[in-house]
Amino acid sequence: MIPARTRELLTRAVEGGDLPGAALGVVSAAGEQATLVLGHAALDPEPVPLEEDFAWDLASLTKPLLTAREVLRGAEDGLLDLDDPLAAHLPELAWMQDAALQTRTLRQLLTHTAGLPAWAPLYTWGDAATIRARLLQEPWPLADPGEVLYSDLGYLLLGSVLERVRGQPLRDFALDPGLTFAPDPARTAATERCPWRGRVLRGETHDENAWALGGVSGHAGLFGTLAGVLAQAGQLLRGGWLSPAGQAAALAPAAPGRTLAFVAAQPGWSGGSLCSAAAFGHTGFTGTGLWVDPARGLAWVLLTHRVHPSRHGPLDIQALRRAVGNTLLAAQRAGS
Repeated sequence: MIPARTRELLTRAVEGGDLPGAALGVVSAAGEQATLVLGHAALDPEPVPLEEDFAWDLASLTKPLLTAREVLRGAEDGLLDLDDPLAAHLPELAWMQDAALQTRTLRQLLTHTAGLPAWAPLYTWGDAATIRARLLQEPWPLADPGEVLYSDLGYLLLGSVLERVRGQPLRDFALDPGLTFAPDPARTAATERCPWRGRVLRGETHDENAWALGGVSGHAGLFGTLAGVLAQAGQLLRGGWLSPAGQAAALAPAAPGRTLAFVAAQPGWSGGSLCSAAAFGHTGFTGTGLWVDPARGLAWVLLTHRVHPSRHGPLDIQALRRAVGNTLLAAQRAGS
């Protein structure tokens, strides 16, 4: 299931020094699986060989695999509706302000159409309690709703909504096997030598804002093994990720180039140009990604730590992701 050309691409990236390590998993609609693990879990401060059961910092894969999924579960359980305004669950939001953010809906936050900015250096604001309070009171400049503007801030707010409706912190939410908020550092792929924290990060989230909020937030903080993330891909391909109604809602077109939880196949996207129009996926800044093509009967996961030891490397991670997807799909179609 992993063609020679795909192996060659990843081996060259690792052995040529573009990536410290990589783990690829492929699953078919029939449940057949194959994996490939290459390279090291860490190079700095010393080499550590990569093993298949090591955990990876999933970065923005947290958005679909935790936050969007839990929002949809909240709808399944009658705790919220996707068209609820934010103020219905966060009544202190923009207190004493005439702010349009109060009326933006959970659906708009899920699809990145609420008009929020992409990012802000929340980790420079103070302790976690201060950040949480200021996140709700900051007079965020808002674009008109409807246009897709990718936003960590929207998913941070969704995380706050989830904590309110479930009455517990995100860190206490139940996770599927192979997913965790607290991996064993010795069994985790390293990310960056962080200038702010002054150390190589291993077993703690790479994202500064998520770390400042205690390590877990609505946009980042989830870790997963190859097997754990591949199991998510298999459920998305074959069903069982949510209830039938919930999964259908999660994967249906919901905004230009987006479903409620994922990025839809489109020209130039990370899954490659040989995907069908039904394909979807998501990536993470650290070098992770998950893609599903139900029309081709194939799903795959590529986990890398392109940010180790620095995010400022020469690798074009998007080009590598597209090449992996294209070679997998070309071989799968040739063999079908």
